Amino acid sequence: MKDLHLQPQKAAPRLFSRLTALLTAAAIALAPLPASPQQGDVRLLRDAEIEQLLRDYTRPILRAAGLEKQNIQVVIINNPTFNAFVADGRRIFVNYGALMQSQTPNQIIGVLAHETGHLAGGHLSKLRQRLAEAQTQMIIAMLLGVGAMAAGARGGNSNSNMSNVGAAAVAAPQAMMMNTMLAYQRQHEENADRAGVKYLTQTGQSAKGMYETFKRFSSDSLFAARGSDPYMQSHPMPQERVAALEELAKASPYWDKKDDPALQLRHDLMRAKTSGFMEQRDTVLRRYPPSDTSLPAQYARAIATYRHGDLTVAIGQIDQLIKAQPNNPYFHELRGQALLEGGKPNEAIAPLRRAVQLSSNAPLIEMMLGQALVATDNKAYTDEAIRILKAAIAREGEASAGYQQLAMAYGRKGELAEADLASAQAAFLRGDNKTARDLASRAKARFAVGTPGWVKADDIIAAKMK
Repeated sequence: MKDLHLQPQKAAPRLFSRLTALLTAAAIALAPLPASPQQGDVRLLRDAEIEQLLRDYTRPILRAAGLEKQNIQVVIINNPTFNAFVADGRRIFVNYGALMQSQTPNQIIGVLAHETGHLAGGHLSKLRQRLAEAQTQMIIAMLLGVGAMAAGARGGNSNSNMSNVGAAAVAAPQAMMMNTMLAYQRQHEENADRAGVKYLTQTGQSAKGMYETFKRFSSDSLFAARGSDPYMQSHPMPQERVAALEELAKASPYWDKKDDPALQLRHDLMRAKTSGFMEQRDTVLRRYPPSDTSLPAQYARAIATYRHGDLTVAIGQIDQLIKAQPNNPYFHELRGQALLEGGKPNEAIAPLRRAVQLSSNAPLIEMMLGQALVATDNKAYTDEAIRILKAAIAREGEASAGYQQLAMAYGRKGELAEADLASAQAAFLRGDNKTARDLASRAKARFAVGTPGWVKADDIIAAKMK
């Protein structure tokens, strides 16, 4: 292509880069993201309490959308900004910043309802098809334009007009395709808004939170979009979108319905927990000062204290939480976690056992219990740790930490083949492909040919890894 001297043509490269940016953004949105926080640039957050709350938020919405049997998951991204999106047709990704900034359950439920609208509408597969069509049409148009430019180049200066025509032929279809794709995405957003309000109404929930969230962020968008071409926006212009959403939301008979107080408390505890773990201690104390004696504030301060301060003081604060809600599994989990991370695994076992019991065997809490059992160096706990970790992994197979703890437990028993296999599975989930292959190869050599362990190791070796 360099022989055709396309580089001096400024209009075509600029339009091409804008279209490329659009297609790249779409590709990022459509590409499956890694399930492990160690893979790539995307880091995920895992927490039994928050994930259970999000499941409770989405369950009625997914049922209304006809997706309750599709095993849709909500995945939390380690990012403080407000954002949520769908990427692969089976997961809703939400930044922890969106959880922190949603003051009521209804606000984040509204966002989840909107994203469910994208899933139910099949917007990802439709966008893939449009992208494929756009790329095909663009390639044809560009080839025709390049042909005209080549003819102009062969004819010298006398055919400079032909070269200009060729450049225009390259630029015009790119601009047209970009506008077409943007319009298509705008339509998807409008459809998802309508679907979200529909699901909320069908489940007897208000769409006010959804409207409040969009309105709150529209002011920033309004400033950024002022004077811009409404047809160059991938989402509807904020004024139009918020106005349309307000009309839809207020038409619902549940517009003024409030969130259940018990659900609001769980939401407030979730926000406090996120603050305690994700923010600096000074920030936590400004957000939840000692004068605030609410349960969420005590929760946030207890977490911040154990992470940044005195373990003994933190345990006292956590015990006050347990006294207030003796059957809250996540307060017992926090006690066990603080003790485990404070170098006291023997003392962590009892509260973690209680947390597992109260949470109906939440896999993430089971993994922490298994970790505590392994960390004691007491061989009497080894078989129990293996049993618990295997049960947790069976229901939560994408958590690399569970496999790593299982590898340590097998190593204690001298079962080296199983230890190597579990380590390989942990590395595989972390995205450490070379280590995964090396460990799987060693495990495969230790297992008898054809046994389940041998087959699993062989699968890891044969897996296509980037």
